[in-house]
Amino acid sequence: MAVQTASWVGQPRVKGSSESMQMMLLTFSMIGLQFCWGTEMTYASPYLLSLGLSKSKLSLVWVAGPLSGLVMQPVIGMISDKSTSKYGRRRPFMVMGTAAVVVCLLLLGWTQEVVGWFVKDKELRREMTIALAVVDIYVLDFVINIAQSTCRALIVDTLPVEKQQLGSAWASRMVGVGHMLMYGIGALDLMAIFGNFLGDTQFKKVCLIAAIAMAVAQGTSCWAVQERVLVADGKTRAPKDGLLSVVKQIYSTTLNIPEPIQAICWVQFFSWIGWFPFLFYGSTWVGEIYLRHEAPSGNPDALTEVGRAGSVAFIAFAMISFASSIVLPWLVQSPDDAERPGYTPRPPQSLQSVIEGARKNKPTLVTAWMFANLLFAASMVFAPFVQSVRFATIIIAFCGVPWAVAGWAPGTFLGVEVNRMSTSIPMTQSRSASYRRLSNDSIELSSQESSPGTLHLHHDSNAPGPSGSTGDMSGIYLGILNIYTTLPQFVGTGISWVVFSILEPGKSPELAMEAHPDEHQSKEGVSGIGVCLFIGAICAVGAAWATRRLRVAS
Repeated sequence: MAVQTASWVGQPRVKGSSESMQMMLLTFSMIGLQFCWGTEMTYASPYLLSLGLSKSKLSLVWVAGPLSGLVMQPVIGMISDKSTSKYGRRRPFMVMGTAAVVVCLLLLGWTQEVVGWFVKDKELRREMTIALAVVDIYVLDFVINIAQSTCRALIVDTLPVEKQQLGSAWASRMVGVGHMLMYGIGALDLMAIFGNFLGDTQFKKVCLIAAIAMAVAQGTSCWAVQERVLVADGKTRAPKDGLLSVVKQIYSTTLNIPEPIQAICWVQFFSWIGWFPFLFYGSTWVGEIYLRHEAPSGNPDALTEVGRAGSVAFIAFAMISFASSIVLPWLVQSPDDAERPGYTPRPPQSLQSVIEGARKNKPTLVTAWMFANLLFAASMVFAPFVQSVRFATIIIAFCGVPWAVAGWAPGTFLGVEVNRMSTSIPMTQSRSASYRRLSNDSIELSSQESSPGTLHLHHDSNAPGPSGSTGDMSGIYLGILNIYTTLPQFVGTGISWVVFSILEPGKSPELAMEAHPDEHQSKEGVSGIGVCLFIGAICAVGAAWATRRLRVAS
């Protein structure tokens, strides 16, 4: 049987008159995602605790994150890989996911009012508010993953191999910008600034601002990027090709992924056992330290104080992460530097020895990823012993460096490997993608004739692609990487459930709105969240060890 190849219509384009503007517009959608995740991670935990949910039950709520990522990202990735929409493969899913996220964020902020319309009994209303908030968080996590999976795939699709590290670095920068803006807004006293406008609580205002930021950021990237349209994916389909076949293909691909991608996935697996408690409980941990050791007695609004204290710490985290995402890519070798020696211009004779020495001493991205995991472990190992907000803020801030690398390294390695598999010609023969100025001041990404180093997506529409090309499958490979990001979150959820059940089995003594005589609990003793962060530090050491396999595989 003759091998069929994918066929495409049109040319991919990114608006902007410079490469920096292109990269910013391409990755701008990441800002909105961080507003959503930041709002959920900063306020959702203390909000549920303030309603009376115990920490052990709270840990089960956060199964929503890994469950949604485990299901949605690979499924949406594969479905979008095969999409023949005239608007492109990724952007329609970004739009649909964004609309659903906006609705869920508004519902989360106004959960008590919605329940109050239907339930008048005070205790039943509280229980129903918890139930609706939990359900809404589950749905929110699922729909965020629709937008997130296609945002990441859009970056991999659009950029040629030599731009993958730069694209991942820009995505990390936009994540940092989103974090800084979100935590900066959360640290402000929005009630003093806006009064009852935009909602009568800090929590409502933050939810509304996050919804607006998500819509604006996603809309900007969708407007700025024009995708090549898939006409046919070149695969013969069964008559009943549906969800079951999608699941089977995901399962088969996961079991048979190439060794380099498998190595990337294992580093991601161990590192995210550590990142899960940091991201979901870190802000609450800082706020609880404030309430335990520094807050004045009789605090009337513990939820707002926890959110603001956590936001201040994570502003420092976001600023260091953002600065690291700008500086580190210039100090670290790209994974494909050694394979394309002709890319570096010859320096002037007088500076050649200096520049060549600096180039040789650049650490590899593998080394940077290993040391990033070790730095995270060295920071979080102190978590159970911290009793001041200042010290907590310092170690949270230090984690900005490894977080920048964690948001940049996996995508870079995966983008390079997917691009390598998209051509049957050795990478040493690759040449750079050229940028052709269009009349509408946009930049079109087009490959030079016979340029095998670019994604198959960027080849001429009528040119036959290489047999067995996998460049068209960036969605499913990113989905598989996300499986290895979400599975450790189930492990983290189990760890936190055990820790909270043992150390803090009742309602949060710092945040619960009402005291119950049968649930007395001291504010003294070891913090359960601190213990979870300590266990995460140990797992980060395992991630650093796992990079040895990545070094061999690459």
